[in-house]
Amino acid sequence: MAHPVRRRSLIWDIAETLLIALVLFVAIRGVILNYRVDGSSMEPTLHNGEMLIVNRRAYVAIRLGRWLDTIPGVDVDEGWVWYPFGQPQRGDIVVFRPPNGGSEPYVKRIIALPGEHVEIRDGAVFINGRRLIEPYLVEPTVWRGMTLNHEYVVEPGHVFVMGDNRNNSSDSRIFGAIPMSSIIGKAWLTYWPPDEAKLLGAPAYALE
Repeated sequence: MAHPVRRRSLIWDIAETLLIALVLFVAIRGVILNYRVDGSSMEPTLHNGEMLIVNRRAYVAIRLGRWLDTIPGVDVDEGWVWYPFGQPQRGDIVVFRPPNGGSEPYVKRIIALPGEHVEIRDGAVFINGRRLIEPYLVEPTVWRGMTLNHEYVVEPGHVFVMGDNRNNSSDSRIFGAIPMSSIIGKAWLTYWPPDEAKLLGAPAYALE
């Protein structure tokens, strides 16, 4: 005959294990997102159907300005934001909510940062008047939706994004810079299909 105390102990052990597993699952899902690439706008870097792991906490923003401004002797802008893990950088591949209100997130590469001047001419991107060397491109860049040779200034709190497949990408050339608040996370690596698995670090850029 089974001992009732042992039976209860086994039930509690199972319940505890399930609870820990649930907590870990929720915690991991709060940091990591699986994303499926839909389309060819990021080729040759990312291909249609590839699966990505996205870090949802890469650009955590803590608005400290309003709180710090209440401390005697401390004079800071109320809108000052602290990024403990770093801000978005040029070359980062990000997943973000589309500006047109669509339900499916976009994946693009950050090309220009807040306050920078972007110009596209002679098939190349210019940042603050200097040509950006992009080693991942296989074709020249054109403005598409914007006026040729038009200089665009990235607004504060925004980033200018483009797809690596410049002739087949709906991006900031059409809808303008996106607010950082719309970024869901930073693409970290591809894991499917296995033969395409790789880390997605920012390239080593040069400005000429």
